[in-house]
Amino acid sequence: MINFIAWLIFGALAGWVASIITGKNRKMGAVANIIVGILGAFIGAGIMSTLGIAVPEGFSVMGFLVAVGGAVVMITAMQLIR
Repeated sequence: MINFIAWLIFGALAGWVASIITGKNRKMGAVANIIVGILGAFIGAGIMSTLGIAVPEGFSVMGFLVAVGGAVVMITAMQLIR
């Protein structure tokens, strides 16, 4: 249970930072930040593995940066689709 809560917090922080970077912070709520952060971690890890870069595991600064980067990519793609 503690691990699940930690992942939610990690996702929320990554999504929040990504929403600030993309200028969408006022339009996104806490739940959206969590979803974007968690999905961003998957997207960032996918991009890194496609490029042949080692994907960080667990909670780390590099893992956070990957999650934020993936979330920024996701938010930007959503903006282009709309």
